[in-house]
Amino acid sequence: MTAGSNGSTQPGIGMPAPPTASRLLAPWVFWPAAGLVIAITAFSMVTPTIAKNVFDTLQSSVVNSFSWYYVLIAAFFVAFALWLGFSRFGDIKLGKDEDEPEFSMLAWISFLFAAGMGIGLVFYGVAEPLSHFANPRPGVTGNEIELAQQAMSQTFLHWGVHAWAIYVVVGLALAYAIHRRGRPISIRWTLEPLLGKRVHGGWGNLIDVIALVGTVFGVATSLGLGVLQISAGLEKTGIAEANLSTQIIVIIVIVAFTIASLVTGIGRGMKWLSTTNLLLAAVLLVFLLIVGPTTFLFREFVQSMGNYLQNFIGLSFTVSAYAGEAGEQWQAGWTTFYWGWWMSWAPFVGVFIARVSKGRTVREFVGGVMLVPTVLTFLWFSVLGGNAIYRELYGQGGLIAADGSVDADSALFDLFAGLPAGTVLTFGAILLIGIFFVTSADSGALVMSMIATGGATEPPKRIRIFFALLASFLAIALLITGGLQTLQTAAILSALPFSVVMLMMCAATVTAFSRERRAYEKARRAQFVDHIGEFYGLEVEEPLLREPAHPLRAALDRLRQKAGPTGAGISQGTENAILADTRGGSPDELAQTDAIAEDEVRSVQAEQRDSNAKSKRDASKE
Repeated sequence: MTAGSNGSTQPGIGMPAPPTASRLLAPWVFWPAAGLVIAITAFSMVTPTIAKNVFDTLQSSVVNSFSWYYVLIAAFFVAFALWLGFSRFGDIKLGKDEDEPEFSMLAWISFLFAAGMGIGLVFYGVAEPLSHFANPRPGVTGNEIELAQQAMSQTFLHWGVHAWAIYVVVGLALAYAIHRRGRPISIRWTLEPLLGKRVHGGWGNLIDVIALVGTVFGVATSLGLGVLQISAGLEKTGIAEANLSTQIIVIIVIVAFTIASLVTGIGRGMKWLSTTNLLLAAVLLVFLLIVGPTTFLFREFVQSMGNYLQNFIGLSFTVSAYAGEAGEQWQAGWTTFYWGWWMSWAPFVGVFIARVSKGRTVREFVGGVMLVPTVLTFLWFSVLGGNAIYRELYGQGGLIAADGSVDADSALFDLFAGLPAGTVLTFGAILLIGIFFVTSADSGALVMSMIATGGATEPPKRIRIFFALLASFLAIALLITGGLQTLQTAAILSALPFSVVMLMMCAATVTAFSRERRAYEKARRAQFVDHIGEFYGLEVEEPLLREPAHPLRAALDRLRQKAGPTGAGISQGTENAILADTRGGSPDELAQTDAIAEDEVRSVQAEQRDSNAKSKRDASKE
């Protein structure tokens, strides 16, 4: 077995054994991935100007050449996920047939919502709707009301079912591999139905390397966004200036806290932090809903969902093809960035939702993952973004600069400044983002360690610490290189190879489900036949004892009927040739048999015509 696979198999059943303490790493996964990320980090820190030029060139090339590809596959993943949910595969259980759901429906939904909440929602909650309102997509025109509606619909597109369909592809494939087939928690096993034993070797290593690198960049992007917003909040409160030094200090402090929790064994507190963060987010949402234009926000929420659904197809396939360079820049900063970010983030979210979905059916999984977080996310943006747009339309304004720009880092705090208890809200938001940073770094390090160890459910602390540091240093390097734009570029680039893996996952999932469905139908038919035999007293032979059916026997019967009373028969040699067992024969043998049958048919038909003609002549003579 190639180095870097999961090691051995369990005796007698050929299943991969879980990683043991003597084998803590999958070396052909860990070292290539870690080496590549370390090299990019060092290059960005040592030569930031050159690195920025390289990133800008790569971004321009990828967006110009592949933005259509990102848009197309994101739409495909939506269609694929919906098809799975409504297909005949929908009742397949993600676990053994006797397994019941591990968590109640309410607990499961709360877990899905927790997976959807993160730094990005806080960072873009106000900034994105406001940015689309102030600077709409090239080619979009209209009055302020129309632009406001378009802004919410565009935001819903980026954070709606497309994101969660991407997570469904990875999460469903993982859940099936983990709970149904008993495989380790590693991306390679999602492709086992397609690649077979090759997932144990080089192909499996390559898949895990791609997933691991993409996850590191996805986590680093989220951490970078969080640091940008925390530093902006500290500046608003007068504590520190929002500059690179502050951002680096914030990263060091928060990562130090994360590492301390791992070293001292207080990692159980992470669950408490996650719960606290959800409560803080809920309190913030309810407070803004109450102190803001409540009726308007509810109306805007309902109307924006309707507009999103009405324009769903068109928005899903928009690539700004006729908008020139401005359209390309817009795609890079928004839609292409988001689809890339979600794909690079998919292994992390996929592992999480797969682990909590044991015992669910495919239909439950698809419906729950795509609908519940999407609706809650829409409510979040409707309240935060709706408050901001309402202020610009009907209130004091001030959130959009004179040149029409929106400061994404500080937009949230600018909104808070005009609300009751604005300072308290600002500190609360900083705390919210800080806890998201800690939980994202900790959970991200756990998932990355699982992949690097070949699927260990409890990877060693030192490996988790290494990946927490690696993602944090990469975030620092990207901030040094170019801030938000470089973070977006990193997400787009890292997602490109993993998108190919995701397409293979789709094929592997359908292959696995089809095999299971065929096996199920075969077993069901066998059970049905046995039931008939027992009920009616019939003697039903075992399948291997029955005379094999021959596809040409029915054709021979028809030939005999055509021969009828005329006496035209089928020669014994021809019949033997036709009924010869050719199931294992070569194509030439099968073709020869078919030719014999066709000649016999023509011969019988000719004899039938001659017989009919002779009968007519005899009748005329009489």
